[in-house]
Amino acid sequence: MKRFLIADDHEAVRSGLRAVLEQRADWEVVAEANDGGKAVAAAIESRPHVAIVDFSMPRMTGVEVARRIRDYPLQTEVLIFTVHNSGLIAQQAFEAGARAFLVKSDANKLLLAAVESLLVHRPFCTKSCVTEIDRGPGVDGERHHELTAREQLVVKLVAEGYSNKGISAILNLSVKTTEAHRAAAMRKLEVNSTAGLVRYAVRTGLVEA
Repeated sequence: MKRFLIADDHEAVRSGLRAVLEQRADWEVVAEANDGGKAVAAAIESRPHVAIVDFSMPRMTGVEVARRIRDYPLQTEVLIFTVHNSGLIAQQAFEAGARAFLVKSDANKLLLAAVESLLVHRPFCTKSCVTEIDRGPGVDGERHHELTAREQLVVKLVAEGYSNKGISAILNLSVKTTEAHRAAAMRKLEVNSTAGLVRYAVRTGLVEA
């Protein structure tokens, strides 16, 4: 029996994916999660063969989920599932340890192919995604790539409305360290306000508009 984890903050998406996957008699969805932190915990507990993880989730991006799953001794393959046909996000996903990248608009025709590739440990990426990777990032993409993983996570949490104290509690950091990451991100992105960070997070898909 092949085991799956589905992580997406929209219940309708999770239900749809479950219905597709469980059409196969030997495939079973053993866990679901509606935010990034829960996705990592569910992966550790259920040890699925494949985790289908939305990129834009509360508290932690799908890329960070992939990175954390990779850091544990799990044999879980990660598929990043997103509305963003972004070569930059795809590149970050693969660098973090994900082995498949699928745009949600392609799911009807390519989801099963992507999952079947992962089950035999082959990477999968749509042709449109490969084209975007080959083009390379634009100006915003280059700035995005300059941020460290921790700085991106801090920006995401700022955009979700968390205070520095709240972010520190989530990431297990001191408030001073959180403030330093936030200041570094603002400097690199050349913004001088929380609103600037929020606009950037929305534009690059770190949070949904």
